[in-house]
Amino acid sequence: MKPRMNYYQAAPETIKALVAVENQIKASGLEQSLIELVKTRASQINGCAFCINMHTEDARKHGETEQRLYLLNAWRESPLYSDRERAALAWTEALTLISETHAPDADYEAVRAQFSDTELVNLTTLIGAINAWNRIAIGFRAVHPVKVKAAVA
Repeated sequence: MKPRMNYYQAAPETIKALVAVENQIKASGLEQSLIELVKTRASQINGCAFCINMHTEDARKHGETEQRLYLLNAWRESPLYSDRERAALAWTEALTLISETHAPDADYEAVRAQFSDTELVNLTTLIGAINAWNRIAIGFRAVHPVKVKAAVA
């Protein structure tokens, strides 16, 4: 796969604005582990290899376990996620698949029970931002780094 363009060079001010949103979310008080789970889950749904690679690496750097990352796409069937994480993941799925789900009341009520108004706006903005990044990365064919395994002698 070959990238279609360098979007950072093509529209640096636009990308800078999206990065500023990301930085605001990081500073908002939402847990870094939650942020990375949300980014990874939305990227899984959207099929964004570049972002899945980036956010699973970032999650590991912040102490996330391999098991929780491997089971993320089946989070509903695993006891490894807290009620707060479950609410955020359900909201992530609902908003990422908005044309199918229309943000169901049950998902909204579940997330409202776990997040303050401010946190909910920040979480929702985070979900919107990662979906924007997914569309940019997929649309312009961003290629994730490839690590070559060393040959065994």
